[in-house]
Amino acid sequence: MLLVGLTLGMMRTVVPALASAEFGLPKGSFMLLIAFVVAFGFVKGTLNFVAGRLSENIGRKKVLLLGWISALPIPFMIMYAPSWGWIVAATVLLGVNQGFCWSMTQTSKLDITRPDQRGVTIGLNEFAGYVGVAIAGIVTAYMATAFGARQGLLIFGLVVIVSALVLTQFFVTETLPWAKAEGARHAAGLASGPIPRYPRHVPARPTTWDMFALMTWRDRRMAALCQAGLVEKFVDALVWVFYPVFLYQQGISLPHIGWIIGVYGFVWGGSQLFTGKLSDRIGRHRPNVWGMWICGAGVAMMLLGQGVAWWMLSAAVSGLGMALLYPNLSAAVADIAHPNWRGSAIGIYRFWRDLGYGIGGLGLGIVAHSTGQMEAAFWFVALSMFASGGLLWLLGEETHPRLNPA
Repeated sequence: MLLVGLTLGMMRTVVPALASAEFGLPKGSFMLLIAFVVAFGFVKGTLNFVAGRLSENIGRKKVLLLGWISALPIPFMIMYAPSWGWIVAATVLLGVNQGFCWSMTQTSKLDITRPDQRGVTIGLNEFAGYVGVAIAGIVTAYMATAFGARQGLLIFGLVVIVSALVLTQFFVTETLPWAKAEGARHAAGLASGPIPRYPRHVPARPTTWDMFALMTWRDRRMAALCQAGLVEKFVDALVWVFYPVFLYQQGISLPHIGWIIGVYGFVWGGSQLFTGKLSDRIGRHRPNVWGMWICGAGVAMMLLGQGVAWWMLSAAVSGLGMALLYPNLSAAVADIAHPNWRGSAIGIYRFWRDLGYGIGGLGLGIVAHSTGQMEAAFWFVALSMFASGGLLWLLGEETHPRLNPA
């Protein structure tokens, strides 16, 4: 999982900060700047959906391997990119990689996890991923300073992606049989422990349309979780694209930008070691709602002060909010998803969640373009997080089977 995060992180500091100087993007072109994150969001969201269904047919390991193969061209496309369009195309492949690989690391771990430990399991998974994102942002900033943006990203990317391919091929174990065995125990009435509040009237083998409708509107709880997942990605789109540009315009050096954004990733990643376990004790619902509101407050704080220390504090607050909501939204979905269709449920939740990069990115670009001010995009995201958290509070419920059993 660390390598999945490192692959994503290599595109998050150097590329947006040097979009004009290195990759030929016209200054002030907010919509063009946001284009690569919009492309990433739509592709990754769609591939999450595909990965979930595909993994129930061909297995988790094969989908993971396909994800790493799709990443191989990315470092070369960045190295030889003659225009910003090549960066957008490379980000499309990054979306394929992340959609397949991140989904499978999470689904595979849930296959072999007890129901009362899903929070800590997803917390550990996301900890590794987002610490990887933070490390890559910092390391690539220094490598770009030492070797140049293109060559630094080429070296870093190839080491990470080739290492991941080798590890996946020779050391990863297929976990689909565990999920099938769990489903068989439920069917035979042999499952132990509290019974979750599974959605009613779902076929034993639901179709793709059955699952999409269930997750999107038929089950109020799943719909509330999906909308929260979608909106929280507005924050990450903002951090990915506008944080580096905003800080660069304030005269902050590339390594310092890497550290400020790295604080967001480190707090997000590190805190999930505790917030996932916390939700196994007190439930998912309250941490999810609190996380939405705290994260939105951190975004607003970026504009309310000045200086590296203040911006680090703001990034840390957003990271803490993310740590509260991120593993626990996924854990809530897993709580009430039957083993027979858990992979599909997680894939569709992740489809809506990562579509937030695309929808949020478009919103950021439109708001910044129409106002002529990047700062307006920060307020757009903060207000969206507060509203979405309120909707989750009203429509959602506690999903932990011990705290709210069937």
